Amino acid sequence: MPRHLTWALLLEEFKNGGPHVHFMAFILFNILGIVILRYGFKWLVGFLARHTRGGRDAWERAFRFMPVLLGMQLGIKLTKDALDLPKFVRHGLNMHFHSLVIFTMTLFFAHLIAAYLKSRLTKSEEKSSSMSILATVVDIGVYMVGFLFILNSYGISISPLLTALGAGGLASALALQDTLANLFSGITTIFSKQVRMGDYIKLASGESGRVVDMNWRNTTIRTATGNMVIVPNKNIAASNLTNYEQPLAECTITIPITITYDNDLQTVEDVTLDVARHILDKSEYGVTGFQPQVRYDQLGDYGIRFQVVLRIRNILDEGVLRHQFIKAIYDRFQQEQIRLLVRHD
Repeated sequence: MPRHLTWALLLEEFKNGGPHVHFMAFILFNILGIVILRYGFKWLVGFLARHTRGGRDAWERAFRFMPVLLGMQLGIKLTKDALDLPKFVRHGLNMHFHSLVIFTMTLFFAHLIAAYLKSRLTKSEEKSSSMSILATVVDIGVYMVGFLFILNSYGISISPLLTALGAGGLASALALQDTLANLFSGITTIFSKQVRMGDYIKLASGESGRVVDMNWRNTTIRTATGNMVIVPNKNIAASNLTNYEQPLAECTITIPITITYDNDLQTVEDVTLDVARHILDKSEYGVTGFQPQVRYDQLGDYGIRFQVVLRIRNILDEGVLRHQFIKAIYDRFQQEQIRLLVRHD
């Protein structure tokens, strides 16, 4: 019959060994391993963040749960080496140790691959953007491989399971055609790099904004007003869209101006270019060093129209730079007595 735990029994086990003492030692070794490795990984993350291109957040995600899992492995190892355990307990610890090693490697590679793909396919300056579709696909793929290795380590044949997964996968593909179409459309869009996280895009249907996430079903676009537009991935892949971030975020804009016929065109051009250069050099939204242009393009019934060509850092800056230029050019035209066309219909 099992004996009740008493102080006398506990003291006897401390002297000669016993299940309760072994269990407490096992717990103590696990806690010790987790604490030691937590501080070790904290130093390692800081070292890698300083000496590699990956940021601290990326390395912290890659090593997430590693101190706990490796600490448990260290605890099991110390328990086997330091304690005189029965054969069946030692055998069980060995099996769990191997499974824990496989699970740790699976988790680490899943985090590492997802972090690497995100760093390669996401704009580094858009830290708020995410790629949950990458995390989903990578996690499912790596976890399935790890799960099969764990079953194999316990001596369970995985051939029937692979056969069942193949048959079940075919049935699921037929039932989830729309979901799979969105999934593969999202993967294709990401790896083709036609749209990256953080890009500012405009769809043919009129929606425009910055891409902040692409999951297994939808793409999330944040508009200039801060609202979120949810678009199915297959619509992104099939739509005609304009990407204002590729190949460069900088873009050229034109501002139309119409003057009366009694102005000197050379004077108008010189004054306009002087104002345009000043705005581009002084404004945080203009591209410094770009040479603005003036192009007369129309002789109208009441005046002459020309286009002022400017270059902005980002499409979102267009409205602000237009505002700054129009105010400056109006004041300068007033000073130079250059007459703008005013129609009274």
